[in-house]
Amino acid sequence: MNLITISAGDISISAELNNSPTADEIWRALPIEGRANTWGDEIYFEIPVIINEEPDARADVEVGDLGYWPSGHAFCIFFGPTPVSSDEKPCAASPVNVFGRVVGDVTKLKNVRSGEMVRVVRSERKNRGDVNRNNGSV
Repeated sequence: MNLITISAGDISISAELNNSPTADEIWRALPIEGRANTWGDEIYFEIPVIINEEPDARADVEVGDLGYWPSGHAFCIFFGPTPVSSDEKPCAASPVNVFGRVVGDVTKLKNVRSGEMVRVVRSERKNRGDVNRNNGSV
C-alpha cells in the first residue's frame, strides 16, 4: 500500500492509496500541486493526470474518501456533505474513481479555503506481506 501526505497551509493529513489503476497513476505522478476549489465539504483541484472512469466509479462516496474526477481531471477529498448530498454523506457531482482514504481526522480540511495551494507527496510505500520483525505486525 502506498501512503501519501496532503498539505495545505499549516494543515497536513495522511492517506493510503488502494490497489486500483487510478491509484497507481496518481502515485507515479507525485508530487502534485494545485489550487484548492471547495464545493461543500469537498476539496478538489486539477492534476496533470488523465484517467478514464473505472467500472466501479461512483458518485456516492464516504467521508475520508479520495476520488479522481475524470470529467475535470481532478483530485478530490471528501470530508462531509456536498451541494448534491441528500444526507450527511458526501456525493460527487458525477462519478469518481475512489483511489484511497484519509487516515485520521479529515475534518481538519474544513479550514482550507478556495485558492489555497494543496501539495500531495509520497510518504512511504508498504508492500503487502511486509512484516515488522519486532512485533510481527503487518
